[in-house]
Amino acid sequence: MEKRIGTITILVLDRSRSAEINQIISEFSDIVLCRQGLPFHQRPVAVISLIVEGLPDRINALTGRLGRLQGVESKAVLTKQ
Repeated sequence: MEKRIGTITILVLDRSRSAEINQIISEFSDIVLCRQGLPFHQRPVAVISLIVEGLPDRINALTGRLGRLQGVESKAVLTKQ
């Protein structure tokens, strides 16, 4: 299996989960190339965008762990090759 490049978008609806989100992202730091966050202080949501490069199973593991947190949604989009 080859490494792929992609993005993961994380919607944080419950900001009390921030420490857990940061811990999970840190555990997968080997595949994270770039991280950008937008807190949206006026709205009840924060957005984190990750650019990742790694094996699809590893990227999906990160996306899945994040998405299983209550108050957090995540989606990944990967290159086909």
